[in-house]
Amino acid sequence: MGTAVRGRRVGTAVRVEPPGAEVPHTHDDLYERLREAVRRRADGLWGTALALHADPEYAFAEHRAAALLTGELAGAGFEVRRGVAGMPTAFTASAGRGRPVVALLLEYDALPGLGHACGHNLIAAAGLGAALAVREVLPADAGTVLAVGTPAEEGGGGKALEVEAGVFDGVDAALMFHPGVHDWTHAVLTAQEQYRVAFHGRAAHPTGDPEHGIDALAALVELFNVLSALGRRLPAASHVQGIVTVGGTATNIVPDLAEGLFGLRALTTAELDRLAEQLRTCAEGVATATGTTVTVERATVRYEHFRDNAVLSGRFAAHLARAGTVLTPPRPGVLLGSSDIGNVSARVPAVHPFVAIMDESGSDHTPEFAAAAASPRARSVLPAVTWALACTAADVLLDAGLRRAAWEQHGATDGTR
Repeated sequence: MGTAVRGRRVGTAVRVEPPGAEVPHTHDDLYERLREAVRRRADGLWGTALALHADPEYAFAEHRAAALLTGELAGAGFEVRRGVAGMPTAFTASAGRGRPVVALLLEYDALPGLGHACGHNLIAAAGLGAALAVREVLPADAGTVLAVGTPAEEGGGGKALEVEAGVFDGVDAALMFHPGVHDWTHAVLTAQEQYRVAFHGRAAHPTGDPEHGIDALAALVELFNVLSALGRRLPAASHVQGIVTVGGTATNIVPDLAEGLFGLRALTTAELDRLAEQLRTCAEGVATATGTTVTVERATVRYEHFRDNAVLSGRFAAHLARAGTVLTPPRPGVLLGSSDIGNVSARVPAVHPFVAIMDESGSDHTPEFAAAAASPRARSVLPAVTWALACTAADVLLDAGLRRAAWEQHGATDGTR
């Protein structure tokens, strides 16, 4: 199923506008009331972003961050549920009643040693501000605003666990933004997971009793060689990166156990499945050749690839353009990593636009980006993206045609594109 797009000339360039890019002027008064609601909260939201930035917490241990955010939501009349999906620092906060339901996602974990070098402090503040603004402006019978606290994006996959626990069941759209070095409607976020491979052999003295030894470490080293050869013919965006985690205990003992941890990435979840099967086939072949036995087990939560909902990301981009920031499609061939938003996007229409808080010469996951997440530029970006999220959330709640188009586009995404 295809969707028509339009081209608009800006200067000497032609900008292709995504579906959903037309903002309904019948809602202009609503958008202005949302703008005012965000404006009045701007200083408080920046204070929240700075508080999170100054007190970084890591995967599944974001206790103070979760307490700060749920306190703000509860104080505004949201019904808060803490400890959802079996995670102490996960939460939901709802306001309104019934369907439709729009979810605003809040990330708040940091990077060990780097603090908020991915800008999750801004993601949390923007999602919080959008939820508060929509609750204030829209009547309760317009539907439900659901703020979802999502721990451990940097390692652990809080959103993936929430998906499996049913947190997103009955949700009509999931919205968030991500600070970055580009102004993009979305980015290519690949699928990824890790596997633990363990070879089992037989210990022996390497000189006194060598014929009885079965060298598990030699088998693991051979797997690295085989995977190196495999890597030369993998499709674009697919790769395997491994480390040795167990390699023996002494040089005068043939290792009877050797383990490696292997990170797999692929452009789509389906390609990741194929890559995982190739890893398993290679490991079993090496085991047969070396007389060892082998186990291959998934070691982490799987991050699925992100499926952008162009209908909704187009609407967000149109709102943000009215605030002065123009988003473009991502640059072909640029991969920005993986995120558990992919798991959400496989279940419901979702957006994950990137909005720059520093120049393209930089990168996230660096000390420079951590500083940018508390910079004057970040402060100027925060109210704009908060307002665009709030307007998009209101559109989801009020516009049945937009919801229908978003779900039709979501259904057309088969997981291979």
